[in-house]
Amino acid sequence: MTGSTTARQRLTAELLDALRTDGGVRVVTGEPGCGRTTFLDHAARIFRPGPVRYVSAAHELDEALGTAGPLLVCVDDADLWDAPSRAALARTAARVRETAVRTTLLLTVAAHRPPPPELAHLPVLRLGPLTPVDAALLVREHAAGAVAAAVVEELITAAEGNPALLLALVRRLSPAQLSGRRALPRPLADGEVLADVAGDRLPDDHGGLLLTTAAAARATGEEDADAALVLRAAHASANAPLPGLLTRSEGRLRFRSALTARAVYALATPEDRRAAHLALAEAATDARDLLPLLHRAWAVTGPAPTLAASLTSAATDPSSTVPPALRRRALVRAADLTPDEAERARRHLAAAEQALLAGHAADALRLLDRARGRSVPASVRGGAELLRGAVLLADGPVEDARESFLLAADLLPPPAAARASLGAADAAWSAGDPTACLSALAPTRTPPTLPLAEACVRVPQGPAAHDEPARRGGQPCLPATPKDPGGPPAAQVGATAPRTAGRTAGNPPSAGDPSRDHRDGMRAVLLARFDLATTPLRRVVENGLHGTDPDHLLRSAAAALMLGDVTSARRAGARALAAARTSGSASLEPRALEYLAYAELRAGRHQLARTHAEEGLRTAERAGQRNTAAHHHAVLALAASIEGELDLVAEHAEAALRTARRHGLAQAATLAHWAAARADLGAGRPREAAGRLGPLVRPGARRGHFAVWMLAVPCFVEAAASAGRPQHAAAVVEDFALWAACGADPQAPSQLLRCRALLAGPDTAGELYLRALDQHDDSVGDFERARTELLYGKWLRRRRRLREARTRLEEARLGFERCGAPLWAQQAAAELRAGGAAPNAAPAASSGAGGLARLTPQQLRIARYVAAGATNREVALSLSVSTRTVDYHLRNVFATLGLRSRVELVRLVEREEKTGARL
Repeated sequence: MTGSTTARQRLTAELLDALRTDGGVRVVTGEPGCGRTTFLDHAARIFRPGPVRYVSAAHELDEALGTAGPLLVCVDDADLWDAPSRAALARTAARVRETAVRTTLLLTVAAHRPPPPELAHLPVLRLGPLTPVDAALLVREHAAGAVAAAVVEELITAAEGNPALLLALVRRLSPAQLSGRRALPRPLADGEVLADVAGDRLPDDHGGLLLTTAAAARATGEEDADAALVLRAAHASANAPLPGLLTRSEGRLRFRSALTARAVYALATPEDRRAAHLALAEAATDARDLLPLLHRAWAVTGPAPTLAASLTSAATDPSSTVPPALRRRALVRAADLTPDEAERARRHLAAAEQALLAGHAADALRLLDRARGRSVPASVRGGAELLRGAVLLADGPVEDARESFLLAADLLPPPAAARASLGAADAAWSAGDPTACLSALAPTRTPPTLPLAEACVRVPQGPAAHDEPARRGGQPCLPATPKDPGGPPAAQVGATAPRTAGRTAGNPPSAGDPSRDHRDGMRAVLLARFDLATTPLRRVVENGLHGTDPDHLLRSAAAALMLGDVTSARRAGARALAAARTSGSASLEPRALEYLAYAELRAGRHQLARTHAEEGLRTAERAGQRNTAAHHHAVLALAASIEGELDLVAEHAEAALRTARRHGLAQAATLAHWAAARADLGAGRPREAAGRLGPLVRPGARRGHFAVWMLAVPCFVEAAASAGRPQHAAAVVEDFALWAACGADPQAPSQLLRCRALLAGPDTAGELYLRALDQHDDSVGDFERARTELLYGKWLRRRRRLREARTRLEEARLGFERCGAPLWAQQAAAELRAGGAAPNAAPAASSGAGGLARLTPQQLRIARYVAAGATNREVALSLSVSTRTVDYHLRNVFATLGLRSRVELVRLVEREEKTGARL
């Protein structure tokens, strides 16, 4: 019925791989136009073990199953068979599932009709909507000529992931419309197009009153509606049988197919649609609620300023639990009913903000374009630029975002102008432009008088400059990291300034202005005036933690990271995540997960950081936040560099760099390069690691992001010393000493002593290593301590102090194993063997030669997912990696464990879970 995409092809291959291991059955279903027939055709093309048989009648089944060897049997539209034939098909499916015949059986059934009872017990694969990436690929594959990016976005939105509808829309447009030279038809997906894709799935009368009313209820964007309300509005009996297109469960009524619901609504006459909406409004128990007001608004024609005002009031009520997507629809309708141009622009701006909170950035930008006009006041134009900057900061060139923020700051009154200035500083920080960052933070936004290059290495003045305990007590020091709100609090070191375009409802009274406090604290940190930074930043932390607003909680986490208060940063990030989920703010979830991921990295808990970043990457991609996703990729690359998953490091680093190069994300780029270098170091390639890190940390035009490069110094010093080039590292250690003295990084003091030990002579190195180990006792995280133990053990072994060396190296090996760093553990084990001692067996390895303890952490994760029944695609989505990576790891799992099938893997996992083996 429709073309396939890369994701669908991968899904088909993975399903066949899972089923043909021991034979199996799947019922492939989905709404009209989802590509069920294409799925079967592609399965037939790629099935390699044996022949393929298409079966269209029950009597052909036995003949097909008589074929010797592996076989793929395809049955399209099995739900259209008569009942006896379906019963025969069900018996055949049971025989395939219960016996060892090497047959794969794929059936397709429609999802817009009730499922056939004979097939209801079979396992189902539902074809979901296309991803935005695959939808864009499909458009460009089938369009005649170039397609404008904005047109692609509109096509993807209108198709809602349905491939047949997407192609129908592409065919409907002329080359001039596809290229953006001519306006698109409105609505883009009208009744004719929807009916053409739905085909004969619709009733002849296009649904009648009940279906039209149900479709009108669904027009709010909710998947289901109150069944009693719809039946009451349609004057239908509660006990009357429902049309086949509808289903009822737990008092909720819904269409079996989103496409047929849209077609029913679009094909109804305007009069019938308005009547259905009015009936729903009148049938509601409280006419003042948002939903009945919205239905009433859809029932009127022409301007209705009073109704528009009531609808706006309900949509902007801060005490309401209505999700942002529904608020957005209400505000757009209110704007349509508003005759005054300025008020209409305000409502479009409010709708754009709700669209962004719902995770629809492209829709937000389209609504912002409507918030224009000759009589639009400066405050509305400034608000539009403020929101545009937030959208671009999460998904666009950050230089463009900075210009939008600066324009907003010129148009808006205080305190909104202060939030815009913070946004401009965030964008400049993410772009790696410290001068622009300081300029944005200045009250008059003039260039700073102190060159930032000097500020970054300037020794603090005053009593605290020589008071080491005071510095360790929490005074911040560069580099701290107020990053773009759309991306992560970059670099484990720093903090992300909160999104300035967020909501402000629900915050407690503050002793000061949070925006001003954050601005003053950031500027003081940038100018190395640490004595002036602590008080305003601490106020920001406390202010956020005493409220429930996710924006203020993110601001609190940002300030906590600048202060080095990792505990408060984790707490604020976790509370922001909970608040974002409670309010349905899809755009805030990825950002809250950024803070959690970076706070965990700061604390040395890289596996927890990885968990948060994997989830954050999924939410960022769903929300269309490519910049945020790039930073999550960078976190995953950093975590994988510790775990020794070299292919994952390369994959995530390259993904981060692709977006970083296109959107000017200097911060994400530096993190990605650092992760790749640390992976080299873990793999025993110090010369390569030093080559990667040298340009990042040494002075020059290629030095990494000003707030991040310091983090990579310990790795560079270790790599340079291991490669026999310690003289290359001496200068950067002195810069790192300033950073370590600030107390904003709990790992830095011990790392500094380790760096000095690597460069010291034999008379002092040993004492420095011991002091570094003592410092590690003051911070959590096995990885950094194990690295110091490893380097000290190497130093002892080379001086023939073998007994002491074995103790240190064994501690290092055990520390690496505890934190899941197998390549680093192998380095320690190799040093032990070089010193004449075999490493003690790890406790988890006692499970035997086939034990899961022999797998790497990533292999263990994949093995557990597969053993639980997940396909390779499902594993890839869960771990935020490509299916190619899952395939690679799964082959290694089978080879390492000597397994031949997924069934054997399931048995092994179950057996070791019962015996308490490490999973």
